[in-house]
Amino acid sequence: MSMEIILIVVFVAATLLGYKLINAVPSLLHTPLMSGMNALSGITLLGIIAVTALSDSVAGKLAGLVGIIAATINVVAGFGVTDRMLRMFRGEQQHKENGQ
Repeated sequence: MSMEIILIVVFVAATLLGYKLINAVPSLLHTPLMSGMNALSGITLLGIIAVTALSDSVAGKLAGLVGIIAATINVVAGFGVTDRMLRMFRGEQQHKENGQ
């Protein structure tokens, strides 16, 4: 079995397992879990940057660019949702102090 086929099988298995796990999480836990996943998304982003830098082919660099864009969107959106969630839990006094 060639290395590419093994990598594709691992990717498909990880995708299916990830989909199954995410669907098993109750809705109330999605936002708190997202804040913890931001750290892992940051690590993923660093890994994609490293792999893209070491790629020799144009296709590898292009795939890396797509991965960098997707991971960056994931990190920024995750922090945005976490910030929004934390603003919901501020006390009434803090809202008045901030002029909200």
